[in-house]
Amino acid sequence: MIEDEPPAYFPEPTAPEQGVIAAWGNAILDELERAIVGKRDVLYLLVTGLLADGHILLEDVPGLAKTLVARSFAQVADLSFSRVQFTPDLVPGDITGSSVLDLETRQPIFKAGPIFANLVLGDEINRAPPKTQAALLEAMEERQVTIDGVTHALPTPFLVIATQNPIESGGTYPLPEAQLDRFLMKFGLGYPSEDDETEILARRAERRQERIELRQILDGARLRQLQEAVEMIHVDRAVLRYMTALVQATRVSQRTQAGASPRGSLALLKASRAWAGLAGRDFVTPDDVVAVARPTLAHRIIVKPDDWLRGMSAEDVVAACLESVPAPTAVA
Repeated sequence: MIEDEPPAYFPEPTAPEQGVIAAWGNAILDELERAIVGKRDVLYLLVTGLLADGHILLEDVPGLAKTLVARSFAQVADLSFSRVQFTPDLVPGDITGSSVLDLETRQPIFKAGPIFANLVLGDEINRAPPKTQAALLEAMEERQVTIDGVTHALPTPFLVIATQNPIESGGTYPLPEAQLDRFLMKFGLGYPSEDDETEILARRAERRQERIELRQILDGARLRQLQEAVEMIHVDRAVLRYMTALVQATRVSQRTQAGASPRGSLALLKASRAWAGLAGRDFVTPDDVVAVARPTLAHRIIVKPDDWLRGMSAEDVVAACLESVPAPTAVA
């Protein structure tokens, strides 16, 4: 554990001390940056989503460290970690587990699958058929799996980071909108800058080995305390109305076939609270809402085909809504 910074104690979740979430969050970010170079803004979004107890979908081309990001967070937070490589022949039981016959007792026993971990990486989730995708997404929503009529609770905390490659269509099964809705946030990593890529090479050359070992900053119990503290962050009713107006704007936009659902409104609330906590505040501002609106809402929007063919994206729709909906000028 890091001594002194962040503090070696944690206040009761009923009254989160201002700055405690930020202290722990920034300690996590600093350690993650030892492995992920030049992507603090993306890592900030990732930590925001996980502190909000939400699942993350990373969509980007291969080789941009999506898997490394998930593995690094598990290492820093001392979480049990499992990786599921999604392939066309993967079946639901390969993820959830199944009942097998104990040869000694002649009784069926449950053999847990890789979903029984604190942090599950679903790699290339769009390569598995819909039935297998649904098995993971059901567990994400219910935090449990049912095998042969017996319900098995998943560990706490339980977080999923899924990845998908947006440029390949052969042999893939795109996630339907109803399943995309299960993810709190969706975003990409993007290519590094020239200087950052040079730094990546320099660090790799200096350490003389492929794998980098990160320090443990916190554990699963402390992460749960931080998630509970996020829930205690105050949100003024004016800011709640602003969130509602943004989501409503995605529904009435002339460019959308379907806007964000009430689950999108709740996701915006959770992510805004976590963003505010990472900023060291115990209240949410309109700027916090703006900061998380695109990664929280865009994947829940269906753009009309004609507008999509003209190059309009769901992110563009959210950006237009942010411009058209006035933010509250004062928060009590």
